[in-house]
Amino acid sequence: MRNMEGKVALVSAASKGLGRASALAIARRGAKVALCSRNGEEAAAAAKEIAEEAGVETWHCAADVSQAKGVKDFVEGAAARFGGVDVLVSNAGGPPQGEFKDFSEADWQSAFELSVMSAIRLVGAVLPHMKGRDYGRILFILSSSVKEPIDNLLLSNVMRPAVAGLSKSLSRELAGEGILVNVVAPGAVLTDRVRQNRTADAERRNISFDEALDRVTKQVPLGRLGEPDEFGAMVGFLASPEASYITGGYFLVDGGRLKGI
Repeated sequence: MRNMEGKVALVSAASKGLGRASALAIARRGAKVALCSRNGEEAAAAAKEIAEEAGVETWHCAADVSQAKGVKDFVEGAAARFGGVDVLVSNAGGPPQGEFKDFSEADWQSAFELSVMSAIRLVGAVLPHMKGRDYGRILFILSSSVKEPIDNLLLSNVMRPAVAGLSKSLSRELAGEGILVNVVAPGAVLTDRVRQNRTADAERRNISFDEALDRVTKQVPLGRLGEPDEFGAMVGFLASPEASYITGGYFLVDGGRLKGI
């Protein structure tokens, strides 16, 4: 369904994984897509592949969204190329694994810049280009840790809920301007990040990678891990005109793994 033709979407950290899947899902609906990654070559490759597969115009740049300059370069460059912004998908790589004893004050500050300030800066940079266009979607890609802390991911457990609070507050502040704000949270979706986490889990427990992966799979009622495209489908829907009465929400894509309501 190409119901986003004429719209412009920005997706950060989108060269692979959930960011790339989200960018592709939105592009398939006809929107022009700007994406960034810290690795410029990977960003260029992803932009080219998405343009060819979805038949839309794309733009890319190398940018580290944990840094103010990276956010400015990405948003200003995309807005200059496309003339405005209709959709922001705020995404950033997760902070390092570990427990409280593993982290210094510098580690906490770095995680804050990556997970919290990246979202705040992206919103701040995008809003002047989004307001007054009679359309607006802001989506934060977070984690199931917002609802249920994950062992050995302390930094994520602390930082992600802060962005969920930002999302809820913004949804109320911006509703009068027609800008809808939501969280999309992956659970058991097979990405490089999940593979890294399971590798670390295997080493910690002295088991094989397959055994560590199976431990997670057994917790999913659907009996398998999700694919990035299945997550991207939710992002694509929430970015689209179909989601015109949905704001302030938290949408979990985890195959039913979390037991909480």
